[in-house]
Amino acid sequence: MSTYKEISELAPVEITAKLNENREKLLQLRLRKQTGQVEKTHELRTLRKDNARLETAKSAKNKKVAA
Repeated sequence: MSTYKEISELAPVEITAKLNENREKLLQLRLRKQTGQVEKTHELRTLRKDNARLETAKSAKNKKVAA
């Protein structure tokens, strides 16, 4: 996932699943970074940004449903 447009087209359940998956990946990368095993440190930033996009889409869909 990279663009907000792609993410906003997903169903709320899919967004939640992707968010949980990304959080797990981020946790694993953080742990590996602490032990010096991460070569591609830019992946941390990418995952954080993807999580932010997912959270934004999730809250937008929740607001749309509530309205």
